[in-house]
Amino acid sequence: MKKIINQPENVVTEMIDGLVYAYGDLVTRIDESGIVISKNLEAGKVSLVSGGGSGHEPAHAGFVGKGMLAAAVCGPVFTSPTPDQILTAIQEADQGAGVLLVIKNYSGDVMNFEMAKDLAEMEDIQVETIIVDDDIAVEDSTYTAGKRGVAGTVLVHKILGAAADNGATLAEVKELADKIVPNIKTLGVALTGATVPEVGHAGFTLAEDELEFGVGIHGEPGYRKTKVAESHVLAEEIVGKLKEQFNWSKGDNYGLLVNGLGATPLMEQFVFANDVRQLLEKEGLTITFKKVGDYMTAIDMAGLSLTMIHLEDDAWLTNLNQEVNTIAW
Repeated sequence: MKKIINQPENVVTEMIDGLVYAYGDLVTRIDESGIVISKNLEAGKVSLVSGGGSGHEPAHAGFVGKGMLAAAVCGPVFTSPTPDQILTAIQEADQGAGVLLVIKNYSGDVMNFEMAKDLAEMEDIQVETIIVDDDIAVEDSTYTAGKRGVAGTVLVHKILGAAADNGATLAEVKELADKIVPNIKTLGVALTGATVPEVGHAGFTLAEDELEFGVGIHGEPGYRKTKVAESHVLAEEIVGKLKEQFNWSKGDNYGLLVNGLGATPLMEQFVFANDVRQLLEKEGLTITFKKVGDYMTAIDMAGLSLTMIHLEDDAWLTNLNQEVNTIAW
């Protein structure tokens, strides 16, 4: 295992210290916890709190700041933070208008965030939740009942964060969350597994000439292994699967996110984005929002995912384009 770390057990805490050192004008750390919180909280506005296991950087700490998350809770690598940690984040983030928890659909995250919600409500803090389940690869998987939450979570942060920044109430942000999540879908492909520092070897292996569609961001199994193929072949399969799920019509308005999983260079991500463009043009879709880069990674997994959002309300596009002040958007 070749990695630029010190002791593997310290990787998360040292990562947070480095992040806060580099972006101390935007975020700070609460005591010695795994909580990264914005320095620009505004009284009277709804706060968004998200998080989960580390190893998905820049998600979620990279999206803390004005216009997106108020706080992110960083658990150990690929392991949910505890309810106490999440409760502390809720307490610190609340500015009197309540907190919305954005939860990726993994059993540990759902359980711990829901427990923290209950504890916060005992302190008379208003809390709502939204569970993101955008991964269309498989229904149930390791650590998950139902579909997994993956890169589409970042678009949820952005749209809801803009609404909260514009003064929406907690009930209004929750209502918006319930509308957008069913309109976001993601499918990915992996070329190699991720190596958790404390484990020291890849979580799964693929042959040199092999790839796997639908692998989760913790290395959970996908739905099909096949021989390595050219980018346009991968795009055809992924866009085809998304088309089945959305059942779109010519002229429909969509946004897209090509997301690197940690070890795939931007050059290859843009090649894939260009292949996606050609396919969507043939479909006659209107693509009014595009983003390419590493937003929800799996440490050093090679591969990428494509997220699409059906922009059935023009206000969602406005929210996606609203200015923010975060590290990674």
